[in-house]
Amino acid sequence: MAGIYVHIPFCKKRCSYCDFHFSTTFSSYREKLIAAICLELEIRKTELVDVPVETIYFGGGTPSLLIKEELAAILSAIHTHFEVSVNSEITFEVNPDDASEENLSAWKELGINRLSIGLQSFQETDLAWMNRSHSTQQGETAVRLAQAHGFDNISIDLIYGLPDLSNEQWLSHLNRALKLNVQHISSYCLTIEPKTALNDFVAKGKLSRPTEDQQSEQFDLLVQTLRQSGFEHYEISNFAKDQKYAKHNSSYWNFTPYVGVGPSAHSFNGHQRRWNVANNTKYYKAVGKNEDWFEAETLSASEKWNEYFLIGLRTKWGILKRSISDLGGFNATELNQLETYLSTDLMIENRDNYVLTEKGKLQADGIASSFFRLD
Repeated sequence: MAGIYVHIPFCKKRCSYCDFHFSTTFSSYREKLIAAICLELEIRKTELVDVPVETIYFGGGTPSLLIKEELAAILSAIHTHFEVSVNSEITFEVNPDDASEENLSAWKELGINRLSIGLQSFQETDLAWMNRSHSTQQGETAVRLAQAHGFDNISIDLIYGLPDLSNEQWLSHLNRALKLNVQHISSYCLTIEPKTALNDFVAKGKLSRPTEDQQSEQFDLLVQTLRQSGFEHYEISNFAKDQKYAKHNSSYWNFTPYVGVGPSAHSFNGHQRRWNVANNTKYYKAVGKNEDWFEAETLSASEKWNEYFLIGLRTKWGILKRSISDLGGFNATELNQLETYLSTDLMIENRDNYVLTEKGKLQADGIASSFFRLD
């Protein structure tokens, strides 16, 4: 099993909280960049030989800005150069204002079978300071239209811990989301990243930074409300009905090999991580001509251990005893740390694994980092 990630670095507008790689001015080189992505897929076809591609994920940026011909060209390159499973999951990130009748029909025709729709909030004032390009009505309409076009595997994104967002308002957002009858909800706590407009808003006092207690309370509301409505909390920020997990993202958490193409895209083959240059022009000019468009590093034993704890503890599958043994096993200090977490109701030991409790999930990154090793 393997996956392919395609990074589309195009956006209509710059969201105030976003620090991903993208550009809002790309018309002059758009065709060249799409061609470079297709060329990279050809160059890297030997990396997944005899390994079926089970998941394809278009992220960004805003993949839904692609026209039908561009998306078709990329999908054709994938199917030409890789062995793609018949029942592969093909996920497409969508901005609500791009979910027109015409686009939805095109996506369906091209084989897209899972949509990830970025609603983010059901409050117009939030969408305004976020600088989102859609309204709350457009968000709900996008989901309804997608369902009408036969999409039965839809995920929506929501953000909690927003400036000035009360618990009552957050609960109302969750209830509106539940009425959409989607199969998957990804919900993230707002992170105020440096060098973003949001960071400037907070620094200048235009928006207030939520407290850790507010964020914790809203996380608890999220978990309890979705659980009561039949959603399984299978990863810190992800909830699914009827086991409709995000297969592609789950492969990241399970250390499945994947090839990432496009500017800033990351890849992993089980031992080595690789990342492309986060510069659109450098990328399309260099692909196939030299090796200056990517870097790579081989993970040390300690780095593999650290990543396993950081990612594994975020999921319902936790950290497997078998995998811990394969990575060298706990030392005496780590065993003492483990016992502390077990005795304070932050972790649970099962026959085959260790998982975080609901209380422990609030401290997931801190607990994981306490097991980190230095080379």
